[in-house]
Amino acid sequence: MTSQSATDFECLRCGQCCREPGYVYLGEEEIDRIAAFLGMEVHAFTSRYTRITPDRQGLSLNEKDDQSCVFLDSSGCAIQAAKPLQCAVFPRIWRYREMETVCKGWNEKRNP
Repeated sequence: MTSQSATDFECLRCGQCCREPGYVYLGEEEIDRIAAFLGMEVHAFTSRYTRITPDRQGLSLNEKDDQSCVFLDSSGCAIQAAKPLQCAVFPRIWRYREMETVCKGWNEKRNP
């Protein structure tokens, strides 16, 4: 666990969190919102950009071969205006020892 307050956090938009392997879980509203943002039908969006979660209870965004988010490009998040809640709240509700390596903004306030 880390002792930094979530209110101290300021995102540097470095994209490091988007390069980490893992699951970005999507609810129905998020799927609808992202599909609309991309100008896609929901079925086309889910077929192209999602996978079934390990517990087989929902969907998660796909990853590229290098395990980065499918929507991470050279400019950052390609769906920034419609990004999933899990991404929007990271790292404010996440706590683990490797936080400093995953989130440069988290470490910035601790070691100015």
